[in-house]
Amino acid sequence: MDPYASVTATIRTGLTMDSDPVMEKRVWRKIDMYVVPIVAMFYLLSFLDRTNVANARVAGLQTDLKMTNKQYSIALTVTYVPYIVAELPSNLMLKAVGPNLMLPTMLTLWGVVTTLQGVVKSYSGLLACRFFLGLLEGGVFPGLVLYLSYFYPRYKMNLRVSMFFSAASLSGAFSGILAFAIIHMNGIGNRPGWAWIFILEGLFTVLFGASSYFTLPQSVDKAWFFTAEEKSYVNAKLLEDNTQKDEEMFTWKEVIEGIKLPQVWFLAITFFLDGVVLYSLAYFSPSIIQGLGFTAARAQLMSVPPFAVGFVVAIVSAWISDHYRCRGIIVIVSSIFCVIGFAMFLGSKSHHVQYGSLFLSIPGTYTTAPTLSAWSSNNAAPQTRRATAIAIGFIMTNSGGILATWLLGSLSPAPEYTSATITLLVFSAVMAIFGGINLFYLWSQNKKKAEIRKTLTKDHEQSGLGDRSAWFVYNL
Repeated sequence: MDPYASVTATIRTGLTMDSDPVMEKRVWRKIDMYVVPIVAMFYLLSFLDRTNVANARVAGLQTDLKMTNKQYSIALTVTYVPYIVAELPSNLMLKAVGPNLMLPTMLTLWGVVTTLQGVVKSYSGLLACRFFLGLLEGGVFPGLVLYLSYFYPRYKMNLRVSMFFSAASLSGAFSGILAFAIIHMNGIGNRPGWAWIFILEGLFTVLFGASSYFTLPQSVDKAWFFTAEEKSYVNAKLLEDNTQKDEEMFTWKEVIEGIKLPQVWFLAITFFLDGVVLYSLAYFSPSIIQGLGFTAARAQLMSVPPFAVGFVVAIVSAWISDHYRCRGIIVIVSSIFCVIGFAMFLGSKSHHVQYGSLFLSIPGTYTTAPTLSAWSSNNAAPQTRRATAIAIGFIMTNSGGILATWLLGSLSPAPEYTSATITLLVFSAVMAIFGGINLFYLWSQNKKKAEIRKTLTKDHEQSGLGDRSAWFVYNL
Protein backbone atom coordinates (compact mmCIF):
# COMPACT_ATOMS: atom_id res chain seq x y z
CA MET A 1 0.00 0.00 0.00
CA ASP A 2 1.34 3.43 -0.95
CA PRO A 3 1.72 5.52 2.22
CA TYR A 4 1.40 8.65 0.07
CA ALA A 5 -1.82 7.59 -1.64
CA SER A 6 -4.15 9.80 0.39
CA VAL A 7 -1.97 12.89 0.21
CA THR A 8 -1.31 12.36 -3.49
CA ALA A 9 -5.05 12.22 -4.08
CA THR A 10 -5.50 15.41 -2.07
CA ILE A 11 -2.95 17.26 -4.18
CA ARG A 12 -4.31 15.98 -7.50
CA THR A 13 -7.76 17.22 -6.66
CA GLY A 14 -6.31 20.62 -5.96
CA LEU A 15 -7.10 20.55 -2.26
CA THR A 16 -4.38 21.57 0.13
CA MET A 17 -4.43 22.12 3.85
CA ASP A 18 -3.54 25.82 3.69
CA SER A 19 -7.12 26.55 4.80
CA ASP A 20 -6.24 25.39 8.33
CA PRO A 21 -3.93 28.12 9.69
CA VAL A 22 -4.05 26.62 13.18
CA MET A 23 -2.66 23.30 11.93
CA GLU A 24 -0.12 25.12 9.74
CA LYS A 25 1.25 27.05 12.68
CA ARG A 26 1.16 24.11 15.08
CA VAL A 27 3.09 21.54 13.03
CA TRP A 28 6.03 23.78 12.12
CA ARG A 29 6.23 25.11 15.66
CA LYS A 30 6.45 21.54 16.96
CA ILE A 31 9.34 20.69 14.64
CA ASP A 32 11.02 23.97 15.55
CA MET A 33 10.73 23.07 19.23
CA TYR A 34 11.61 19.37 19.16
CA VAL A 35 14.00 18.95 16.21
CA VAL A 36 15.83 22.20 15.43
CA PRO A 37 17.35 22.74 18.92
CA ILE A 38 18.85 19.23 18.87
CA VAL A 39 20.18 19.73 15.35
CA ALA A 40 21.59 23.14 16.32
CA MET A 41 23.38 21.63 19.31
CA PHE A 42 24.83 18.91 17.08
CA TYR A 43 26.37 21.50 14.79
CA LEU A 44 27.44 23.81 17.63
CA LEU A 45 29.36 20.92 19.20
CA SER A 46 30.73 19.86 15.82
CA PHE A 47 32.12 23.30 15.08
CA LEU A 48 33.25 23.87 18.66
CA ASP A 49 35.15 20.59 18.85
CA ARG A 50 36.76 21.15 15.45
CA THR A 51 37.83 24.77 15.97
CA ASN A 52 38.60 24.94 19.70
CA VAL A 53 42.16 24.09 18.68
CA ALA A 54 42.41 27.80 17.75
CA ASN A 55 41.71 28.77 21.36
CA ALA A 56 44.03 26.03 22.62
CA ARG A 57 46.77 27.40 20.38
CA VAL A 58 46.50 30.87 21.91
CA ALA A 59 46.45 29.23 25.36
CA GLY A 60 49.79 27.47 24.78
CA LEU A 61 49.14 24.25 22.83
CA GLN A 62 51.61 25.06 20.07
CA THR A 63 54.35 26.03 22.53
CA ASP A 64 53.89 23.03 24.83
CA LEU A 65 53.93 20.52 21.98
CA LYS A 66 56.87 22.35 20.37
CA MET A 67 55.03 22.80 17.08
CA THR A 68 56.07 25.13 14.28
CA ASN A 69 53.47 27.14 12.35
CA LYS A 70 53.84 24.63 9.51
CA GLN A 71 53.13 21.72 11.86
CA TYR A 72 50.06 23.51 13.23
CA SER A 73 48.75 23.89 9.66
CA ILE A 74 49.43 20.19 9.01
CA ALA A 75 47.45 19.28 12.15
CA LEU A 76 44.48 21.26 10.83
CA THR A 77 44.82 19.80 7.33
CA VAL A 78 44.86 16.24 8.68
CA THR A 79 41.35 16.87 10.02
CA TYR A 80 39.96 17.73 6.60
CA VAL A 81 41.23 14.85 4.49
CA PRO A 82 39.07 12.14 6.18
CA TYR A 83 36.36 14.76 6.73
CA ILE A 84 36.00 15.25 2.97
CA VAL A 85 36.24 11.53 2.19
CA ALA A 86 33.45 10.72 4.67
CA GLU A 87 30.89 13.28 3.45
CA LEU A 88 29.30 11.62 0.41
CA PRO A 89 29.18 8.01 1.69
CA SER A 90 27.90 9.25 5.03
CA ASN A 91 25.06 11.17 3.38
CA LEU A 92 24.13 8.21 1.20
CA MET A 93 24.10 5.91 4.27
CA LEU A 94 21.95 8.23 6.37
CA LYS A 95 18.59 6.99 5.09
CA ALA A 96 19.60 3.29 5.23
CA VAL A 97 21.00 3.38 8.77
CA GLY A 98 18.54 5.93 10.12
CA PRO A 99 19.48 9.46 11.21
CA ASN A 100 18.28 8.72 14.75
CA LEU A 101 21.07 6.12 15.07
CA MET A 102 23.80 7.41 12.78
CA LEU A 103 23.96 11.05 13.88
CA PRO A 104 24.08 10.37 17.67
CA THR A 105 26.74 7.68 17.16
CA MET A 106 28.93 10.10 15.20
CA LEU A 107 28.48 12.77 17.89
CA THR A 108 29.31 10.49 20.80
CA LEU A 109 32.43 9.05 19.17
CA TRP A 110 33.89 12.39 18.11
CA GLY A 111 33.28 13.64 21.65
CA VAL A 112 35.54 10.83 22.88
CA VAL A 113 38.23 11.87 20.39
CA THR A 114 37.92 15.55 21.40
CA THR A 115 38.44 14.57 25.05
CA LEU A 116 41.53 12.54 24.13
CA GLN A 117 43.11 15.67 22.59
CA GLY A 118 43.40 16.93 26.17
CA VAL A 119 45.74 14.10 27.16
CA VAL A 120 48.10 14.12 24.17
CA LYS A 121 51.74 14.77 24.99
CA SER A 122 53.20 14.89 21.48
CA TYR A 123 52.60 16.32 18.04
CA SER A 124 52.03 12.83 16.58
CA GLY A 125 49.34 12.18 19.21
CA LEU A 126 47.57 15.38 18.19
CA LEU A 127 47.73 14.35 14.51
CA ALA A 128 46.07 11.01 15.30
CA CYS A 129 43.26 12.72 17.20
CA ARG A 130 42.68 15.27 14.45
CA PHE A 131 42.45 12.49 11.83
CA PHE A 132 39.75 10.56 13.68
CA LEU A 133 37.94 13.78 14.59
CA GLY A 134 37.62 14.58 10.87
CA LEU A 135 36.55 11.04 9.99
CA LEU A 136 33.74 11.03 12.56
CA GLU A 137 32.56 14.60 11.93
CA GLY A 138 32.67 14.41 8.13
CA GLY A 139 29.02 13.60 7.54
CA VAL A 140 27.48 15.83 10.18
CA PHE A 141 26.70 19.08 8.32
CA PRO A 142 25.47 17.56 5.02
CA GLY A 143 23.66 14.93 7.09
CA LEU A 144 21.87 17.55 9.16
CA VAL A 145 20.81 19.53 6.07
CA LEU A 146 19.47 16.34 4.47
CA TYR A 147 17.77 15.38 7.75
CA LEU A 148 15.94 18.72 7.98
CA SER A 149 14.70 18.25 4.41
CA TYR A 150 12.78 15.21 5.74
CA PHE A 151 10.71 17.59 7.89
CA TYR A 152 10.46 20.96 6.10
CA PRO A 153 9.30 22.13 2.64
CA ARG A 154 11.92 23.98 0.61
CA TYR A 155 10.54 27.43 1.31
CA LYS A 156 10.99 26.88 5.05
CA MET A 157 14.52 25.43 4.89
CA ASN A 158 16.81 28.47 4.92
CA LEU A 159 15.66 29.82 8.27
CA ARG A 160 16.01 26.37 9.87
CA VAL A 161 19.40 25.67 8.29
CA SER A 162 20.54 29.10 9.44
CA MET A 163 19.20 28.43 12.92
CA PHE A 164 21.43 25.40 13.25
CA PHE A 165 24.34 26.75 11.22
CA SER A 166 24.32 29.94 13.26
CA ALA A 167 25.26 27.66 16.11
CA ALA A 168 28.67 27.78 14.42
CA SER A 169 28.91 31.52 15.02
CA LEU A 170 27.60 30.95 18.53
CA SER A 171 30.30 28.32 19.00
CA GLY A 172 32.84 30.96 18.00
CA ALA A 173 31.44 33.22 20.70
CA PHE A 174 31.10 30.46 23.32
CA SER A 175 34.54 29.12 22.50
CA GLY A 176 36.11 32.43 23.40
CA ILE A 177 34.16 32.73 26.66
CA LEU A 178 34.78 29.11 27.65
CA ALA A 179 38.45 29.29 26.77
CA PHE A 180 38.85 32.47 28.85
CA ALA A 181 37.37 30.65 31.87
CA ILE A 182 38.94 27.23 31.31
CA ILE A 183 42.53 28.35 30.83
CA HIS A 184 42.45 29.52 34.44
CA MET A 185 42.35 25.80 35.33
CA ASN A 186 46.01 25.67 34.30
CA GLY A 187 47.87 23.22 36.56
CA ILE A 188 44.80 21.37 37.90
CA GLY A 189 45.46 17.64 37.62
CA ASN A 190 48.96 18.53 36.39
CA ARG A 191 47.46 19.53 33.06
CA PRO A 192 47.85 22.83 31.20
CA GLY A 193 44.86 25.11 30.68
CA TRP A 194 44.61 24.29 26.96
CA ALA A 195 44.17 20.57 27.77
CA TRP A 196 41.11 21.34 29.89
CA ILE A 197 39.53 23.12 26.89
CA PHE A 198 39.49 19.79 25.05
CA ILE A 199 38.61 17.61 28.05
CA LEU A 200 35.61 19.56 29.34
CA GLU A 201 34.15 20.40 25.94
CA GLY A 202 34.66 16.80 24.75
CA LEU A 203 32.97 15.28 27.80
CA PHE A 204 29.91 17.48 27.27
CA THR A 205 29.72 16.29 23.64
CA VAL A 206 29.78 12.63 24.78
CA LEU A 207 26.93 13.23 27.24
CA PHE A 208 24.80 15.09 24.71
CA GLY A 209 25.46 12.45 22.05
CA ALA A 210 24.29 9.67 24.38
CA SER A 211 21.11 11.57 25.27
CA SER A 212 20.25 12.25 21.61
CA TYR A 213 19.58 8.53 20.95
CA PHE A 214 16.36 9.13 22.89
CA THR A 215 15.44 12.61 21.62
CA LEU A 216 16.16 12.67 17.85
CA PRO A 217 13.17 11.43 15.78
CA GLN A 218 13.86 9.31 12.71
CA SER A 219 11.23 10.86 10.43
CA VAL A 220 7.86 12.61 10.35
CA ASP A 221 6.05 9.25 10.63
CA LYS A 222 8.16 8.25 13.67
CA ALA A 223 7.95 11.63 15.44
CA TRP A 224 6.45 11.03 18.87
CA PHE A 225 5.25 14.62 19.20
CA PHE A 226 2.89 14.45 16.17
CA THR A 227 -0.67 13.19 16.07
CA ALA A 228 -1.73 11.03 13.08
CA GLU A 229 -3.49 14.05 11.56
CA GLU A 230 -0.38 16.22 11.94
CA LYS A 231 1.80 13.56 10.30
CA SER A 232 -0.54 13.42 7.31
CA TYR A 233 -0.50 17.21 7.04
CA VAL A 234 3.31 17.48 7.06
CA ASN A 235 3.70 14.61 4.58
CA ALA A 236 1.20 16.29 2.28
CA LYS A 237 3.12 19.55 2.44
CA LEU A 238 6.41 17.80 1.67
CA LEU A 239 4.93 15.93 -1.29
CA GLU A 240 3.22 19.05 -2.60
CA ASP A 241 6.45 21.05 -2.35
CA ASN A 242 8.60 18.47 -4.15
CA THR A 243 5.90 17.79 -6.82
CA GLN A 244 6.96 14.13 -6.94
CA LYS A 245 7.38 11.38 -4.36
CA ASP A 246 10.98 10.57 -3.46
CA GLU A 247 12.38 7.35 -4.83
CA GLU A 248 11.89 4.35 -2.59
CA MET A 249 15.34 2.79 -3.11
CA PHE A 250 18.86 4.10 -3.48
CA THR A 251 20.18 4.07 -7.05
CA TRP A 252 23.57 5.07 -8.43
CA LYS A 253 21.72 6.59 -11.39
CA GLU A 254 20.41 9.34 -9.12
CA VAL A 255 23.91 9.95 -7.71
CA ILE A 256 25.15 10.48 -11.29
CA GLU A 257 22.17 12.70 -12.08
CA GLY A 258 23.02 14.83 -9.03
CA ILE A 259 26.63 15.16 -10.17
CA LYS A 260 25.47 16.33 -13.62
CA LEU A 261 23.34 19.25 -12.37
CA PRO A 262 24.81 22.63 -13.49
CA GLN A 263 23.46 24.41 -10.40
CA VAL A 264 25.38 21.97 -8.20
CA TRP A 265 28.68 23.04 -9.75
CA PHE A 266 27.96 26.77 -9.83
CA LEU A 267 27.36 26.49 -6.09
CA ALA A 268 30.25 24.06 -5.61
CA ILE A 269 32.68 26.82 -6.65
CA THR A 270 30.94 29.22 -4.27
CA PHE A 271 31.05 26.62 -1.49
CA PHE A 272 34.81 26.21 -1.97
CA LEU A 273 35.48 29.94 -1.85
CA ASP A 274 33.26 30.41 1.19
CA GLY A 275 34.97 27.45 2.86
CA VAL A 276 38.30 29.24 2.60
CA VAL A 277 36.85 32.43 4.08
CA LEU A 278 34.79 30.68 6.76
CA TYR A 279 37.53 28.45 8.14
CA SER A 280 40.20 31.14 7.89
CA LEU A 281 38.13 33.25 10.29
CA ALA A 282 37.04 30.29 12.44
CA TYR A 283 40.57 28.99 13.01
CA PHE A 284 42.52 32.23 13.15
CA SER A 285 40.24 34.92 14.62
CA PRO A 286 41.78 34.59 18.13
CA SER A 287 45.29 34.79 16.60
CA ILE A 288 44.31 37.76 14.40
CA ILE A 289 42.89 39.60 17.41
CA GLN A 290 45.93 38.77 19.52
CA GLY A 291 48.05 40.28 16.73
CA LEU A 292 46.17 43.57 17.21
CA GLY A 293 47.88 43.97 20.57
CA PHE A 294 45.66 42.06 22.98
CA THR A 295 46.86 39.52 25.55
CA ALA A 296 46.01 35.84 25.01
CA ALA A 297 43.18 35.91 27.57
CA ARG A 298 41.82 39.23 26.29
CA ALA A 299 41.94 37.98 22.69
CA GLN A 300 39.67 35.07 23.68
CA LEU A 301 37.05 37.52 24.97
CA MET A 302 37.42 39.99 22.10
CA SER A 303 36.62 37.20 19.62
CA VAL A 304 33.09 36.93 21.08
CA PRO A 305 31.30 40.09 19.77
CA PRO A 306 31.89 39.59 16.00
CA PHE A 307 30.58 36.02 16.19
CA ALA A 308 27.58 37.12 18.27
CA VAL A 309 26.74 39.73 15.62
CA GLY A 310 27.23 37.04 12.96
CA PHE A 311 24.57 34.92 14.67
CA VAL A 312 22.00 37.74 14.64
CA VAL A 313 22.71 38.77 11.04
CA ALA A 314 22.49 35.16 9.82
CA ILE A 315 19.09 34.60 11.46
CA VAL A 316 17.63 37.89 10.16
CA SER A 317 18.99 37.19 6.66
CA ALA A 318 17.55 33.66 6.72
CA TRP A 319 14.09 35.00 7.60
CA ILE A 320 14.31 37.46 4.70
CA SER A 321 15.52 34.68 2.39
CA ASP A 322 12.62 32.38 3.29
CA HIS A 323 9.96 35.07 3.36
CA TYR A 324 10.89 36.68 0.04
CA ARG A 325 12.35 33.50 -1.58
CA CYS A 326 15.60 35.32 -2.41
CA ARG A 327 18.48 32.92 -1.68
CA GLY A 328 20.68 34.32 -4.46
CA ILE A 329 20.36 37.95 -3.40
CA ILE A 330 21.35 37.05 0.18
CA VAL A 331 24.43 35.16 -1.08
CA ILE A 332 25.50 38.13 -3.18
CA VAL A 333 24.94 40.76 -0.46
CA SER A 334 26.61 38.74 2.30
CA SER A 335 29.61 38.10 0.03
CA ILE A 336 29.89 41.85 -0.52
CA PHE A 337 29.94 42.28 3.28
CA CYS A 338 33.04 40.06 3.29
CA VAL A 339 34.64 42.12 0.51
CA ILE A 340 34.14 45.34 2.48
CA GLY A 341 35.44 43.78 5.70
CA PHE A 342 38.64 42.46 4.14
CA ALA A 343 39.19 45.74 2.29
CA MET A 344 38.99 47.57 5.64
CA PHE A 345 41.47 45.18 7.27
CA LEU A 346 43.84 45.48 4.33
CA GLY A 347 43.59 49.23 3.81
CA SER A 348 43.88 50.47 7.40
CA LYS A 349 46.71 50.39 9.91
CA SER A 350 44.40 51.28 12.79
CA HIS A 351 43.84 48.32 15.10
CA HIS A 352 40.38 49.66 15.92
CA VAL A 353 39.38 49.68 12.23
CA GLN A 354 40.92 46.25 11.67
CA TYR A 355 39.02 44.81 14.64
CA GLY A 356 35.86 46.54 13.38
CA SER A 357 36.31 44.88 9.98
CA LEU A 358 35.58 41.51 11.63
CA PHE A 359 32.02 42.74 12.26
CA LEU A 360 31.51 42.66 8.47
CA SER A 361 33.61 39.69 7.33
CA ILE A 362 32.46 37.25 10.05
CA PRO A 363 28.70 37.98 9.70
CA GLY A 364 29.15 37.95 5.91
CA THR A 365 30.63 34.46 5.70
CA TYR A 366 28.42 33.04 8.47
CA THR A 367 25.37 34.24 6.50
CA THR A 368 26.61 32.99 3.13
CA ALA A 369 27.28 29.41 4.27
CA PRO A 370 23.78 28.43 5.52
CA THR A 371 22.12 30.23 2.61
CA LEU A 372 24.22 28.23 0.16
CA SER A 373 23.32 25.05 2.05
CA ALA A 374 19.59 25.71 1.84
CA TRP A 375 19.86 26.80 -1.80
CA SER A 376 21.68 23.61 -2.75
CA SER A 377 19.19 21.42 -0.90
CA ASN A 378 16.20 23.25 -2.40
CA ASN A 379 17.10 22.69 -6.04
CA ALA A 380 17.83 18.98 -6.33
CA ALA A 381 15.30 16.11 -6.16
CA PRO A 382 14.58 13.28 -5.48
CA GLN A 383 16.26 12.39 -2.20
CA THR A 384 19.40 10.61 -3.44
CA ARG A 385 20.05 13.39 -5.95
CA ARG A 386 19.55 15.93 -3.15
CA ALA A 387 21.89 14.02 -0.83
CA THR A 388 24.53 14.00 -3.56
CA ALA A 389 24.19 17.74 -4.24
CA ILE A 390 24.45 18.57 -0.55
CA ALA A 391 27.49 16.32 -0.10
CA ILE A 392 29.30 17.85 -3.08
CA GLY A 393 28.76 21.30 -1.61
CA PHE A 394 30.30 20.30 1.70
CA ILE A 395 33.16 18.42 0.08
CA MET A 396 34.02 21.69 -1.65
CA THR A 397 33.55 23.72 1.55
CA ASN A 398 35.96 21.54 3.45
CA SER A 399 38.41 21.47 0.56
CA GLY A 400 38.41 25.22 1.04
CA GLY A 401 39.08 24.53 4.72
CA ILE A 402 42.33 22.81 3.77
CA LEU A 403 43.52 25.91 1.93
CA ALA A 404 42.44 28.05 4.89
CA THR A 405 44.65 26.09 7.29
CA TRP A 406 47.70 27.07 5.25
CA LEU A 407 46.67 30.53 4.12
CA LEU A 408 46.89 32.16 7.56
CA GLY A 409 48.85 29.37 9.24
CA SER A 410 52.18 29.62 7.46
CA LEU A 411 51.80 31.21 4.00
CA SER A 412 50.96 34.70 5.24
CA PRO A 413 52.97 36.11 8.15
CA ALA A 414 51.22 37.48 11.26
CA PRO A 415 50.11 40.00 12.32
CA GLU A 416 49.43 41.73 8.96
CA TYR A 417 48.32 38.61 7.02
CA THR A 418 48.58 40.75 3.88
CA SER A 419 48.61 38.07 1.17
CA ALA A 420 45.91 36.09 2.99
CA THR A 421 43.66 39.16 3.26
CA ILE A 422 44.06 39.93 -0.46
CA THR A 423 43.20 36.31 -1.28
CA LEU A 424 40.12 36.34 0.94
CA LEU A 425 38.98 39.65 -0.54
CA VAL A 426 39.24 38.29 -4.10
CA PHE A 427 37.54 35.02 -3.13
CA SER A 428 34.66 36.96 -1.57
CA ALA A 429 34.17 38.95 -4.76
CA VAL A 430 34.16 35.78 -6.87
CA MET A 431 31.61 34.26 -4.46
CA ALA A 432 29.26 37.12 -5.28
CA ILE A 433 29.83 36.61 -9.01
CA PHE A 434 29.07 32.88 -8.96
CA GLY A 435 26.05 33.49 -6.75
CA GLY A 436 24.81 35.77 -9.51
CA ILE A 437 25.59 33.20 -12.22
CA ASN A 438 23.62 30.50 -10.39
CA LEU A 439 20.73 32.91 -9.80
CA PHE A 440 20.56 33.75 -13.52
CA TYR A 441 20.77 30.08 -14.53
CA LEU A 442 17.91 29.02 -12.24
CA TRP A 443 15.80 32.00 -13.34
CA SER A 444 16.30 31.07 -17.01
CA GLN A 445 15.40 27.42 -16.31
CA ASN A 446 12.22 28.48 -14.52
CA LYS A 447 11.23 30.53 -17.59
CA LYS A 448 11.67 27.47 -19.82
CA LYS A 449 9.66 25.33 -17.42
CA ALA A 450 6.85 27.88 -17.40
CA GLU A 451 6.65 27.65 -21.21
CA ILE A 452 6.52 23.83 -21.05
CA ARG A 453 3.67 23.96 -18.53
CA LYS A 454 1.60 25.94 -21.04
CA THR A 455 1.74 23.12 -23.59
CA LEU A 456 1.96 19.96 -21.47
CA THR A 457 -0.15 18.49 -18.70
CA LYS A 458 1.55 16.94 -15.70
CA ASP A 459 0.04 13.52 -16.41
CA HIS A 460 1.77 13.46 -19.82
CA GLU A 461 5.21 14.35 -18.52
CA GLN A 462 7.86 11.65 -18.31
CA SER A 463 8.17 10.21 -14.80
CA GLY A 464 11.35 10.26 -12.72
CA LEU A 465 12.55 13.70 -13.83
CA GLY A 466 12.93 14.94 -10.26
CA ASP A 467 14.04 18.57 -10.21
CA ARG A 468 14.05 18.62 -14.02
CA SER A 469 10.27 18.30 -14.01
CA ALA A 470 8.49 21.34 -15.45
CA TRP A 471 6.43 21.39 -12.25
CA PHE A 472 9.52 21.59 -10.04
CA VAL A 473 10.14 25.34 -9.76
CA TYR A 474 13.68 26.21 -8.70
CA ASN A 475 14.11 28.42 -5.65
CA LEU A 476 15.89 31.62 -6.53
